[in-house]
Amino acid sequence: MGLLERCDEFFKTSNLYEVLGINKEATEAEIRRGYYKVSLTVHPDRAPEDPLATEKFQVLGKLYAVLSDKEQREVYDEQGVVDEESDVLSQDRSWEDYWRLLFPKITMQDILEFEKKYKGTDEEREDLLKLYVKYKGDMDAITVSALCCSQENEPRLCGIIQDAIKNGEVEAFPAFTKENDKKKRARRKRADRERQEAEEMQKEMGLGDEDDSLVMMLQQRQKSREQSFNSLLSDLEAKYAKPSGKSQKSKRGKK
Repeated sequence: MGLLERCDEFFKTSNLYEVLGINKEATEAEIRRGYYKVSLTVHPDRAPEDPLATEKFQVLGKLYAVLSDKEQREVYDEQGVVDEESDVLSQDRSWEDYWRLLFPKITMQDILEFEKKYKGTDEEREDLLKLYVKYKGDMDAITVSALCCSQENEPRLCGIIQDAIKNGEVEAFPAFTKENDKKKRARRKRADRERQEAEEMQKEMGLGDEDDSLVMMLQQRQKSREQSFNSLLSDLEAKYAKPSGKSQKSKRGKK
């Protein structure tokens, strides 16, 4: 059974882009991000109850290998087929090792270093305004999805948005400009509660500030959030993962 048939069997669509939840015009970064998100749902370590998890994971690895290879992607986009005999798919590869190569483990030190470099940059500002537009000024959704966002940072982020509104860069959504104090207080209470839960979990697990296991604690904490895939860890791993590199040329003329 070929890759497209396997996708249809496991993910109810033979469209490679639809499997990853992206469109045909997706950038390389968006493809990698889509692969990361979907692969997490079927990773054998994260879905031990699914007897087909390993097979699904392998299929996703092959799918990503096709879409991340320029020639293979062109063939698929133009003809809607996949060259099953290409080097990209025929080579003997450990798809778990391939996944880990793309998405190396994120440690607490990585998070802290990223936070220092990210805050106050044009990139942070651009990401924030995209979220503002996406959620039409809903600060609850924005603060959940924004990278490196804490309650202490909210006034600064609001200032960035207010300046952008003043400069005509973004629309003045009522959800932002007319947000009532009750909603703001509820958000502060929620942030305080999450912080307390994290501190209690840290004590229960006997973790130190530099312990890599803090990452696991953060992941556990993110499970309660509506936008779980937009958590700091998943965004970091998907956005700043190592590129797959140049693959060998596909044997398009092979018969």
